[in-house]
Amino acid sequence: MCSKLKITQLFLLFLLVENIYALRATSVAGSFYTNDKTKLSTQVKNLLKNSPKQKKESINALIVPHAGYIFSADVAAIAYKSLNNKYKNIFLIGSSHYVNFNGASIYNQGNYQTPLGVVKVNTTLATKLIKSSKEFIYEPNAHKKEHSLEVQLPFLQTIYGEDLNIVPIIIATSEYKTISKIAKTLSPYFNEQNLFVISSDLSHYPSFQDANIQDRKILNAIATNSPENFVKALATAQNSNVKALKTSACGWSSVLTLLYLTKDRPYTYEVLEYKNSAQSKYGDIKRVVGYGAMRIFKQKDEFSLNKSEKKELLKIAKEALDEAIVNNKRLVIDENSVSPKLKESVGAFVTLNKDHKLRGCIGTFEPTMPLYKVVIEMAISAALFDTRFNKVTADELKNIDIEISVLTPRKRIFSLDEITIGKHGIYIKKGTKTGTYLPHVATQMNWNVKEFVESASQEKAKLGKDGYKDAELYIYEAIVFE
Repeated sequence: MCSKLKITQLFLLFLLVENIYALRATSVAGSFYTNDKTKLSTQVKNLLKNSPKQKKESINALIVPHAGYIFSADVAAIAYKSLNNKYKNIFLIGSSHYVNFNGASIYNQGNYQTPLGVVKVNTTLATKLIKSSKEFIYEPNAHKKEHSLEVQLPFLQTIYGEDLNIVPIIIATSEYKTISKIAKTLSPYFNEQNLFVISSDLSHYPSFQDANIQDRKILNAIATNSPENFVKALATAQNSNVKALKTSACGWSSVLTLLYLTKDRPYTYEVLEYKNSAQSKYGDIKRVVGYGAMRIFKQKDEFSLNKSEKKELLKIAKEALDEAIVNNKRLVIDENSVSPKLKESVGAFVTLNKDHKLRGCIGTFEPTMPLYKVVIEMAISAALFDTRFNKVTADELKNIDIEISVLTPRKRIFSLDEITIGKHGIYIKKGTKTGTYLPHVATQMNWNVKEFVESASQEKAKLGKDGYKDAELYIYEAIVFE
């Protein structure tokens, strides 16, 4: 008979062997990304640090690429940089590159591993999902070599550390009905407590020019929050006879799952970035893969101001001018007396006109203070610090007309077709150079869309007439009153 000590040793050995077997080891470390822990940690931290900040939103889902880091990690980082909440679980969803069956595989055998360490899998929830739906199984070969989920983990580990819990799902079907059922099973978990990360690249393997056109059509279709529009866009691309186009989105089934989850619900799909492999150091302009980053969040009520609130803002702007120019003081207001809407952090421009001619105009898109304080600061700046004009004097104040333009949040665009003259302002950014025109400028000048953007590029951003073509373009709307 075995002694108690030997039994204990055998039991511990069994647990050790079981844990080694259960751990999903790295598959593409050393190829898709470095297997050096220190280098990987530094790389991911730098990617996140150097990614542009986004307007803070409560993110419900991300769509990110899954190519090798030299090609797409900078695109993925932009999406990950926008995360600001902690989550109970992160559902990692990708489409299989290796197996096909009419369902999806959930890894419930243990944890995942990367060079940065072990990633906890919520095996209890994973097993519960497998038991709750015939569409879910555990298929070892679906996870063994699959890279689409693994390459996301270093980003999530860097952001969440020990707080990270994942549910790894590989979709292996192309049947719309099955994908819809998968989404239905996951629907109770699509809430504020959990994050869904959808892993997908875009077009494979058209030319650089064709990829730019096709990928933006796909991203725009996804942004409509309509499964039907997305499927239609995929079919149109497939029948477009674009040379060498193998697929428009290798993770289309995963994206479609998300669209089924958000269909007919008030979610915004925001395109954060688009690039393709030709823009990387090792890319080939004749044969590219496209990469997009999107974030998905609940729509907020559209910002608006009633007549009373507009009148209040104009009064504040006038008092700010009087106090600054006549009394050389900064206007101070009891915040308790200000209407609630005017305490929201919203951008604004203040325009001063005299005898129907511009006398000063200053504004900001990214306020760090309430709207009423923005208006105070911009009114004073327009009067005293617009370098195009002399300072407004006390004698002029009685002839100054004040116009306020309250701005909606900027939205990144990838085509001039997304601009509506009279409705949208344009904001152009390239490096440290920026420039903008408010919406009414285009109508005043009787410009078409191209003329509107070219002028903003040349006159405001100082990039030249065609400089907008490789710059970041944003649109916004303005609530204008005087």
